[in-house]
Amino acid sequence: MQVRARSIHPDLRLTAHAVAGRYRLDRLLGRGGAADVYEAQDLRLRRAVAVKMFRPSGPHGAEAQCASGPHGPEAQCAEEGRLLARMQHPGLVTLYDTGSDEGRPYLVMQLVEGTTLRRRVARAVLTPVETCRVGAALASALAHVHARDVVHRDVKPSNILLDTTDVPHLADFGISRRLDVPPEPEPEPDHTFLGTASYMAPEQALGRHAGPRADVYSLGLVLLETLKGEAEYGGAPLEAALAHLHRAPVLPSGLPPRLARLLTAMTARSPASRPDAAACAKALADPRTAGRSPEPPATPSASRAPGRPATGSADRSSARPGRRPTGVRAVAATLATIGLSLTGSLSSSPAGDAPEASPQTSPSTAPPAPPPHS
Repeated sequence: MQVRARSIHPDLRLTAHAVAGRYRLDRLLGRGGAADVYEAQDLRLRRAVAVKMFRPSGPHGAEAQCASGPHGPEAQCAEEGRLLARMQHPGLVTLYDTGSDEGRPYLVMQLVEGTTLRRRVARAVLTPVETCRVGAALASALAHVHARDVVHRDVKPSNILLDTTDVPHLADFGISRRLDVPPEPEPEPDHTFLGTASYMAPEQALGRHAGPRADVYSLGLVLLETLKGEAEYGGAPLEAALAHLHRAPVLPSGLPPRLARLLTAMTARSPASRPDAAACAKALADPRTAGRSPEPPATPSASRAPGRPATGSADRSSARPGRRPTGVRAVAATLATIGLSLTGSLSSSPAGDAPEASPQTSPSTAPPAPPPHS
C-alpha cells in the first residue's frame, strides 16, 4: 500500500549540521517506512547527492519494522548498501557512500533530478514508442540486478526516477533480497507481506518465494499503467492482492500486436510462463514491438561483369519474412482455497521519491524509420 500524499517536513536536528561532517542536508525529497531521503551537498567533493537517513527505533519503530522486517535500521541499511554495491548500471541509482551519524545509519546515493514515472503518467499516458523505450531500459537494469542474484521485489512507478532527459532509474532496494542466501520461510497467514499490493506478482500475494520473474510481472504492470494511465489492480491492499489471483490484466485496445503479446507474457499468472528480464529488454528494444518498421538493411552495390551493359536498376533479392511468434496466453491457476490475511501495510511509500519539479524536457518520441529505398 502506498502512503497517501501528505506534507512532510525535514528533521531539523539533521539539517542543523553536516552528516558525518560531510553531507549538508537541504531538502526533504521523500519519506518511507524506515527512512527519509534528502537532497544534500557533499561538502568534500562539492556535488549534489541524495542521502537516505534511516530512522532509529522509537516513535516510528512499528512503521520501520513493517518496512524492514525483523531486523533493525542498522541491519537494513547495511544489507541495502551491500546490495547496491554489487551493481553498476545506467538504469540504477548509484551508491556513493554509507555510514552512521549519531547512531543513525545512512546511505549516500546519486541524485536523480527530474520526476518519478508515477508523476509523469499522471500528466499524460505514454505512447507505445515511449513505453517501449522506458521498458527496455528498465528491463535491462533488472537483467543486471538478476544476474547478480538479487530480486528487487518492489518495482512500481514511484520507485522509478526519470531524469531531465527522461532516462529511467530504478530506485529503492529497501526490501530486495539476495538469491544466493537461504530463502525466507513462508509466512504464516497473519504475516505482513512485503511489497506493494497493486504491483506484486501472484506468488508474492500468496506469500510464496518471489524470484526474478516476480520483478518481470511487476514491470509488465508498470508498462501497462503507462499506456492506460491508471493502475490495473487498484483499491485496498487486500482487494488488490486478491485481484491478481482471480483475473488477468486487461490490455487497452489498439496496441501493436507484438507489444500486446509481450505484456500478456510478462503478466502471466505462472512464473514459468514469463520471459526473463533480458528477453524482455531485447523485445522492447525491437522497433517492431512498438509498431514501427525496422531500419531497412543496406543494399549492396550490384557488380557488373566486364562488358555487360548497365541495367536501369540493380536486382534485389527478396528477404524471407521472419516467423511470426506464437501468441502467449497467461496460465490460469485454479486455487481451491486461498488463505490470505494482511495486517498493517503491505508497503511504504518510496523512501527516495524524486523532486517535485517536473523535468524541463518533455518525453521525446523516436523519429519514424526512413522508408525503404525505391
